[in-house]
Amino acid sequence: MSEPLSTEPYKGVRDFYPADWARMDALFSTLRSVLRGWGYEEYNASPLERAELYEAKTSDEIVGEQTYTFIDRGDRKVTLRPEMTPTLARMVANKRREIPFPLRWFSIPNVFRYERPQKGRLREHYQLNVDLVGASSDEADIEIIQLASALLKAFGARESDFIIRVNSRSLLNAACAAAGLKGEHIRQYLHLLDKRAKMTPAAFEAARNAITTKDPLALIDSKVMETFIETLKARGVGNAVFDPGTTRGFDYYTGIVFEVFDTNPANPRSLFGGGRFDKLVALFGSDPIPAVGFGMGDVTLADFLETHGLLPSAKGGTPELYLGTPSINDIPAAQAFADTLRAEGGRVFVNLSDRALGDQIKDAVKRGIPLFIAYGADEVKNQTLRMKILATGEEAGLPVSELPARLRAGS
Repeated sequence: MSEPLSTEPYKGVRDFYPADWARMDALFSTLRSVLRGWGYEEYNASPLERAELYEAKTSDEIVGEQTYTFIDRGDRKVTLRPEMTPTLARMVANKRREIPFPLRWFSIPNVFRYERPQKGRLREHYQLNVDLVGASSDEADIEIIQLASALLKAFGARESDFIIRVNSRSLLNAACAAAGLKGEHIRQYLHLLDKRAKMTPAAFEAARNAITTKDPLALIDSKVMETFIETLKARGVGNAVFDPGTTRGFDYYTGIVFEVFDTNPANPRSLFGGGRFDKLVALFGSDPIPAVGFGMGDVTLADFLETHGLLPSAKGGTPELYLGTPSINDIPAAQAFADTLRAEGGRVFVNLSDRALGDQIKDAVKRGIPLFIAYGADEVKNQTLRMKILATGEEAGLPVSELPARLRAGS
């Protein structure tokens, strides 16, 4: 006899039971509300992409070690998306003559990376992607960083809870050139710099000396970035700092780059980041289109919010009213009554069993439904109800006509 199938999910991914998904939905709702307020539109795409989309510009570490890639039945090399930015670039290139620029787009897709599961990292997660495409000015860079700050503040975070480290890939490239680096050596140094936080100072210096004996960071001209930081402060982002070591791991960044860090010692890690990628659309055989944006994973966001006591409560996931039935013959009338409540925005669970009312009340408590009303022949005839608040045991009578307003009021 074969072993029974495991009930556990695949390693590094999550099941979302209704209460779990309600919490996720609360996160997403806050993000969507802020972004729509800034004029950003939501888009989406399939998680399946041609593998060459990532081989062209995503980092070697992700392509070579972390992607889920396979050959389909048509002998095509396919990858489950590890990030959304290449998909965005493909979509923009495909419709560039039809869509108005600048674009303000966002998405919250699930993305997949084969890596060792640990705190803040899973093999599948949801990632907010925010992009401003078609504007090359500093104003676009400023807006994106303002928006990154506004999203965390929308959950109640203070500026002292996080810090935004800002740098420029163009400045880094210029400093590398001044240190005598060219081509592949610049790329190697930038990838090394991106890993510096995970290395000891001695190990980093030894690896850097294998590429160059000069320190490119010491050659960065910081005046332009200092002006940029002052502008951010004038626009309400007072916790941005210039950090010449911030680089980001993807090869497609061309200008401003930034990383947001939690300042709480209990969660000392990068939360999310982004930057400018002006040349990515040109991979599809068309002229470059300037673009800047960032990605924010749901796992690191939730860790940050939990660390600071800011996780939003799950709203709207559980039914608010359990409509009990004295007998199975009352079910059709209860369903019809529930329909009238639902038409006015009520979330109503109707009992379909022949259990006694006392057992139905226990069922409502187990499900976390806060209100209980028995609806039978007497309630239909008299058009009056008795509503029980299950958390306190309190009961109150009310006319049928008043129930929708009571539900909207939350009690």
